[in-house]
Amino acid sequence: MSKAKDLTEKQRNALLGTLKTRFEAHMHRHPSLEWAAVEARLTSNGAKLWSLNEMEQSGGEADVVDVDAANGEFVFVDCSAQSPDGRRSLCYDRKALDARKENKPKNSAIDMATAMGATLLTEAEYRRLQELDEFDTKTSSWVQTPAKIRTLGGALFCDRRYDTVFVYHNGADSYYAARGFRCSLRV
Repeated sequence: MSKAKDLTEKQRNALLGTLKTRFEAHMHRHPSLEWAAVEARLTSNGAKLWSLNEMEQSGGEADVVDVDAANGEFVFVDCSAQSPDGRRSLCYDRKALDARKENKPKNSAIDMATAMGATLLTEAEYRRLQELDEFDTKTSSWVQTPAKIRTLGGALFCDRRYDTVFVYHNGADSYYAARGFRCSLRV
């Protein structure tokens, strides 16, 4: 991933074009919004645009799914049909990664999300996302885990099977080719 948090004009224009196309193709996710308002906020916040580009480059396919009524922020969430390809085979966090003695994954979900300037979805955000479309029907995604569970060595992940959203637990140091994570970003 890029270390500089600036996009070139070409990258910026390409990303805005991608986001606009996705926004217009999935109006059911944001029926009362206009692209011009979203674009205006994006173009005035280069750091958030960089984060969205990181989400896009790792396969997230971010789209607007909500607006915070209190502050007007647009909430972008990864809307790829399956857990993003570029964010799979990761354990939950740095503590879990450091605890593995062998066969360590390349990174952790929390570290990667933080590096992108985004956050893992909460269970509630994940469930809300599943109301908009069907996601993770073949994969699963780590979600933010309560401290009590994490202290005991566990972590939570979700998926959709049998037309139902499930929440499961696993050791935080586990990782699987079909498990990644989804991010949210407020702009």
